[in-house]
Amino acid sequence: MGPLGTDHSALPAHDRRPTGPRGRGDRGGTAPMTWTVPLTDVVVTDDDVAAVMDCYASGWLTMGPRTRAFEDAVAQFTGSTHAVAVSSGTAALHLACRAAGIGPGDEVIVPTMTFLATAHAPRYCGATPVLCDSASPTDMNLSVEDVSRRITPRTKAVIAVHFCGYTADLAPLRTLCDENGLVLIEDMAQAIGARYADGRPCGTGGDLACVSFFSKKQLSVGEGGAVLTGSSGAADIVRSLRSHAMTSGTWDRHRGHEDSYDIVDLGYNYRLDEPRAALGLARIPRLAAEIDARRAAVLRYRERLGFSERLTLLWDDEAVSRSSHFAFPVLTDTHELRVHLRRSLAEAGIQTTRYPALHVLEEYAGQTDASLSVAEATADRHLCLPLWAGIDDDTVDRVCERVLHDVREA
Repeated sequence: MGPLGTDHSALPAHDRRPTGPRGRGDRGGTAPMTWTVPLTDVVVTDDDVAAVMDCYASGWLTMGPRTRAFEDAVAQFTGSTHAVAVSSGTAALHLACRAAGIGPGDEVIVPTMTFLATAHAPRYCGATPVLCDSASPTDMNLSVEDVSRRITPRTKAVIAVHFCGYTADLAPLRTLCDENGLVLIEDMAQAIGARYADGRPCGTGGDLACVSFFSKKQLSVGEGGAVLTGSSGAADIVRSLRSHAMTSGTWDRHRGHEDSYDIVDLGYNYRLDEPRAALGLARIPRLAAEIDARRAAVLRYRERLGFSERLTLLWDDEAVSRSSHFAFPVLTDTHELRVHLRRSLAEAGIQTTRYPALHVLEEYAGQTDASLSVAEATADRHLCLPLWAGIDDDTVDRVCERVLHDVREA
């Protein structure tokens, strides 16, 4: 997911020197400077490296037993019946739309406050994405009321994004979809490990859910994703389509289970490879503790910044307790303050980012209208501060001190 990582997120890369024996900044491109505090950091441990090297030593690199074991681990962690690993969060969204039967002539309601892959996925199937507004300036997730207003006879599905790791208001949205015969797809690229208001794990309330394992995500393997579902039929469709709709895979034929294959649909090359699955298996046991560490950093941010009259904290304490904290956005009282803060923090070596609303991008400019005003204002005034599992209290305090200083001087 774009500025914040869904692949469904591509955060601006930071050019940061390694920190510690296995700590590495993700240098996905060139940066104009060396960030003293990056937006996020990816730490690869010795155990992670050993797991991947064992995979390479095995000689089996394409989708195989490690991928299946990783799928089982993801299903267990998320409380899902089925988890089907794919090559990216974008691929997961595309295949979820295919499994939902979305096609030409259909409409799919998606939030304008998301990364572009959420809206691209229905278009890959020939459908039309219909953008909807955010719930409020302090809740960047979609507005259930606005979804209701945009339902037409052509509406086939709703894609609910759990933005920055905070779950959308899924219960009324589920009711709305059921009443109108709509498929509910969850885009939880940023929200693995989060929980709904009723305490259930994120990804278990819709018909299908999509996870991203992009390098900036809570569970990162570089590139990768998964489709979660309680439907064995939908899971079978995704498994087939991710590998050219072939009736058998390379691993099956390697084990002598099949000597050839048939092609039963127009499929894709969306497989996850074994080294990434091995990395995911090594990292997933740490995921719950790392989410707790992210939450602790967010609570410290909120304690330090909550009294500023020119900054608004998004979501409330109850939502914070359930979030998996992909990012920490704050809302400035004016566009000018947001621009000033970003520039000043960059001068201090502190990296930040923000999400644009989809309808202000050239590709979706035709859908601009006044009814998307909440999302547009929030997109214009929010700023995401540095956050990752290993950020320490001193670093959070240093960022807060600079933010408060810049707010006073603005």
